[in-house]
Amino acid sequence: MSEKVVVSPERLRAFFHPQNVALIGATDKSMWSLFTYENLKVMNFPGPIYCVNPNRDTVHGQKAYHSLMEIEEEVDLAYVMVPSSRIKQVMQEAADKKIRNLVLLTAGFSELGAEGLKLEQELLSFARAHDQLILGPNGNGFVNATASITPYGLRITPPLKKGPVGVVLQSGALASSIMTLAQARNVGLSFLVAMGNEAMISATDVIDYLIEDEATKVIALFLESIRHPQEFARVARKALQYGKPIVALKIGRSEKSAHTAMAHTGALVGDDAVNDAAFRQLGVIRVDSLEDLLTTAGLLGYTPPLIGRRMGVVTPSGGACDILSDRCADEGIELPEFAPQTVERLKEIVPAFSTVHNPLDVTGYVVVDRSLQRRALAAVSDDPELDFILCLVDPPRVEPEDAAPVYQQYEEVANIVRQAKVPIVLVMNTALELTPFGQKVADHYGLHFLGGMEHGMTALGKAVWWYEKYSASKDKAAAETPSIKQAATAGSAQGEWSEYQARLFLQQQGIPVAPGVLATTAGDAVLAAGQVGYPVALKVQSKEIAHKSDIGGVKLNLASPQEVEQAFAAIMENVAKHAPGSQVEGILVSPMRSGGVELLVGIVKDPLWGQVLACGIGGVFVEVLKDTSLRLLPVNRAEVRAMLEELRGIALLKGARGQKAADLDKVAEAICKIGTLAWTMQDELEELEINPLWVSGEQVEALDALIKWKEPRNSSRQPQ
Repeated sequence: MSEKVVVSPERLRAFFHPQNVALIGATDKSMWSLFTYENLKVMNFPGPIYCVNPNRDTVHGQKAYHSLMEIEEEVDLAYVMVPSSRIKQVMQEAADKKIRNLVLLTAGFSELGAEGLKLEQELLSFARAHDQLILGPNGNGFVNATASITPYGLRITPPLKKGPVGVVLQSGALASSIMTLAQARNVGLSFLVAMGNEAMISATDVIDYLIEDEATKVIALFLESIRHPQEFARVARKALQYGKPIVALKIGRSEKSAHTAMAHTGALVGDDAVNDAAFRQLGVIRVDSLEDLLTTAGLLGYTPPLIGRRMGVVTPSGGACDILSDRCADEGIELPEFAPQTVERLKEIVPAFSTVHNPLDVTGYVVVDRSLQRRALAAVSDDPELDFILCLVDPPRVEPEDAAPVYQQYEEVANIVRQAKVPIVLVMNTALELTPFGQKVADHYGLHFLGGMEHGMTALGKAVWWYEKYSASKDKAAAETPSIKQAATAGSAQGEWSEYQARLFLQQQGIPVAPGVLATTAGDAVLAAGQVGYPVALKVQSKEIAHKSDIGGVKLNLASPQEVEQAFAAIMENVAKHAPGSQVEGILVSPMRSGGVELLVGIVKDPLWGQVLACGIGGVFVEVLKDTSLRLLPVNRAEVRAMLEELRGIALLKGARGQKAADLDKVAEAICKIGTLAWTMQDELEELEINPLWVSGEQVEALDALIKWKEPRNSSRQPQ
């Protein structure tokens, strides 16, 4: 893949705001042409539309031009619908006409394989040589709803509501589904684009543009692939810096392969797990459905910031209270008790047979007293113990003959929402589409309704997480990473090091390692055991023996000099028998550690994202438990602390069942140093794994280590 050429937001601003459009290949016989023309007309495109067809004098009821050169005015955007065999000719005419911006609707390029890719590369080279910019090929165009500019090849059914959500899709057909869903849920769009093959303009380019677009408050993505991971990471960080949430539906969740030869780490890491980790780290909200994509984006686009996890609930249904309570547990949202003054106010409002607690069921008495839920909502909105409030309420569906009471009802709701001290989120019972009357009332009072409790609670959980991530991103102290001193260089290092070499190297870089002495005789082993302290472990050290235990090269829990002498002799005998000819460096003598928690820390080289840090519950059960958290390198201490908190086994580190509580700051610092070391040597390092990293109270030590270098190496890093 050729290096990505970034298209600037300024350049795209001109591309997406043409003052006129030329439809090249316009014809009454094509629905693509008809839909594109009608979309521009129906959505009130303010500029001229030029239809170009060499064989017709009239197209779509207006004058047709036989070529671009017949158009006297300058053309801002060429929308190209000719067969692939004529594309080069059209691009040459566009160059002669000095048209810089082209949408290529035409298919038949890289999506078809090698021949199509070759043709696409030719178009790309021509465009670059003539300062042209291409959207597509094989794309439907774009919808600039904010500016009423809609050169888009599938029918748009009006009305198209303008709003805060910008949409970028790597799918043509789903673009129309997204617009339909947005209309049904009354979510306004600022912009929508179907990317096509991304020959020049990429999804990351458009994301960058939308970050700087004032009309766009939140960006929704449908991604089939991440073509340019480093650019994606850059724009995601930029979006977080600007305070613009990105919500992404990324398909391809099935695990294809681990892309690594490491025995333990590789077994725990799949392609989609890395994507998940990358999104979390970059502050990108990942969702699993189109419904959640639009619901979450709509919530973030229309609702004030949700700072905190303490939610109050006001509903007219006890069953809904149960559903919402369960979903709060799923999303990590708290339901604190109402403050005493709130309870007293509510007791004066709700019926005597109602129980006042959070979540609040105002009961079916709302049928008798239509103001009951609104008065309860007003009382709860003043509660000082809450960060935000969920009010379960449906918009009106059918307009009655006398609509005044309905308008008054929702005007009161709107007043409570505006005057509340914390955000109030209106959630419908189910994910119904808003009727025209419901949309009319919602728009009149500036109300936004989330589509159902299930999708609504998912959206709330995602939004609360994003605001926490956004807040943390502004903490400069959290961005600090520990320094790693430059490793000494000498000799030649290739392939896999012995454990002793790896441990010594890690120790030199300031990473805590359990004591270890390399012994070449039984007598040396006894002296070493006395030095490090009984009981001890003996492990044979040889680059040529990958699995020491399999050949009897490991002896554990040796409690006396006699046991050490016997174990030394047994190991050497086993090596001679099961691995004859292996070059043995010696036998490593190290102390046994009891109690505590064993962690795995490993570095995986992902083919898309690069180096990935894996941290999880380690030891002999690592592949059984598969309790692992991932992050892209580099990482900081705060990110590593977040990794530890994600583990199901975090309770062990915090002192569950009599365990000594670990110093999590020390653990995070050690893991962060390991990640930083791997990052600084990424061009040379093939594999790095510590299993286990032993943790007990304030003690943090690497008990075993694997380091493998890439081959060939021009320089080397040998422990001195």
